[in-house]
Amino acid sequence: LSEQKERKPEDILRDFRASFFSMNRLASFPWTFLDNELQSNKSSEFISELLKQTCLHPLCGKFPPSVRFRRIFLSELIKRQEAAGCDPLDELYDALAEVVGVEETPHCHKSYFLPSGDAISLLENVAVISEGTTGLVTWEAALYLAEWALENPQVFTGRSVLELGSGVGLTGITVCRSCSPVRFVFSDCHAAVLEKLRENVRLNGLGCGKSPSVTVDQLDWTTAPEEQIRRIRPDTVIAADVVYDPEVAGSLADLLLKILKCSAAAEILICSTIRNLETYGGFKLRLEAAGLGHQVLTGPVSAVFPYDRLAPIELIKVFR
Repeated sequence: LSEQKERKPEDILRDFRASFFSMNRLASFPWTFLDNELQSNKSSEFISELLKQTCLHPLCGKFPPSVRFRRIFLSELIKRQEAAGCDPLDELYDALAEVVGVEETPHCHKSYFLPSGDAISLLENVAVISEGTTGLVTWEAALYLAEWALENPQVFTGRSVLELGSGVGLTGITVCRSCSPVRFVFSDCHAAVLEKLRENVRLNGLGCGKSPSVTVDQLDWTTAPEEQIRRIRPDTVIAADVVYDPEVAGSLADLLLKILKCSAAAEILICSTIRNLETYGGFKLRLEAAGLGHQVLTGPVSAVFPYDRLAPIELIKVFR
C-alpha cells in the first residue's frame, strides 16, 4: 500500500487502463489508491480522467471489452464515489446507461499495451473453455513469453519464426509488431482457433504484403509432414502454454525432434505455466527420450502486461 501512495496518479491511471482493457477482472485494479484519492481530495477529477482512460477511451469504442465487465466496473466506480461522500459524475451514469440491458456475447475484445503505447487488440472468448478448446483466450505464459521477446528482440530480428499453438495470437503479434522478424508463421490445429487467429492477425494490420511476411497455417503435431517443416525452415520456434496434457506433451516432443532434423540450427523456446508438476515433468522426460536436451532460461523480465504472476512460469530452450 505504501508503494501505491508513492506512485503518481498518472502511473495509477495507466494501471487502470491496462487492467480494464486486458484482464476484465475487478481484483486487478489499484482500488486502494482510488479510495485514498477520493477521501483526500473529495474530487471528481481523478474519476473523470479515469473514465477517459477506460470506458471513454477511443479504443473502447473500437475494440470494446466485455459488456458485463463494463457494467460491473462502472457500478463499482459509482459505489466507491458514494462511499467517499462524492456525488458520482453524470458521465458515469451515461456510460452505465449505454451498457445496461445490452446482451452479452460469447466473445469480447481485449487489448494489451506495448511499451511504445500502441495496443494489440484481440478478439477472445469470454469463457476460458469454449468450443471444445482452451485456445480462444490469452494465457499467462503467452504474456510472459511476449515480455521476454520484447527484452530479447535479437532472437527474432531478421529471422523466420514459427509459433506452435498460437491460440488467439498475443505472443506472435507482439513479436511481429516489436521484434522485426522477416517471416512469421502462426500455427494451430483447432478450426475455431484458426478462424479467430486469422481475424486477430487482420485486426492488428499484419499480412497483406506488409513486412513481416505473415501466414496462418494449420499444423497438427501428430501428423505434420517433414515437407511442411522444410517449407517453413524456421530459424526460431516458440510456443506458450502448450504443455498441459501428457499425450499432447509427447506429440510436442516428437514434433520438436522433427523440426530439428529439418532445420538443425533452429532455436526453440517453450514457455509453460507449471500447473501440474507430473505433467510438466513428463514432458521433459519425453524430450529426453526423443534425444533432446533443454536449458532453463532464468532471470526476470520487465512487467509490461497485467496478469497473475503468482503461478510459476518456466521458459526453456530445447536442443539436440
